[in-house]
Amino acid sequence: MLAVHHLGKSQSERIVWLCEELGIPYELKVYDRHPVTRLAQPDYKALHPIGAAPVITDGDVVLAESAAIIDYIVARYGPKEGSGRLVLSADHPDFAQFLYWFHFANGTLQPALGRNMILGRLNLPGDNPMLLAMKSRLKLALDLVEARLGKADYFAGRTFTTADIMIVFSLTTMRLFLPFDLAPYPAILAYLQRIGRRDAYQRAMRKGDPDMAPLLT
Repeated sequence: MLAVHHLGKSQSERIVWLCEELGIPYELKVYDRHPVTRLAQPDYKALHPIGAAPVITDGDVVLAESAAIIDYIVARYGPKEGSGRLVLSADHPDFAQFLYWFHFANGTLQPALGRNMILGRLNLPGDNPMLLAMKSRLKLALDLVEARLGKADYFAGRTFTTADIMIVFSLTTMRLFLPFDLAPYPAILAYLQRIGRRDAYQRAMRKGDPDMAPLLT
């Protein structure tokens, strides 16, 4: 059976959520973070050479990287056609938007958050040029997200897709590691309320991180 190895409060929540949206059978294995460092512990790091979440196993297959895992699960276990597939075909009018935002998640937004998180731990002066540049880069990314959600219900347009599953972590759980205020972004906040009403999202968060209230505000 497909096994989702979920490191608590991590990007692997995406994969739990995907499985719930698709309604497919899977085994959920939850791993706790180290109580002091808050990093993955040795049992999780042993799953894959990169030592980071997410990781799935499926028979002899061991796969990491959120986007790769999502593509794998949709192709192997998702419906072959229809809205329940959660991806758009190349002939769909919103295909380019779907593709862009799916890759924007870990290509632009999550790296911008990660760089700001690391720089924030260095106690740099507020006028440090690198710090200012990275803050500016993050603001640019969030402004772009806000603009998109100001004119579309979901990142691909009118249809919920795996692009949403990829991006939501960065707007929610990632704020445990890099707090940032979403008050200036009303469209993002309205979008997160739509996400929070999805039954599959609620189930995934209860199963994966039952001790955490989703950061939807």
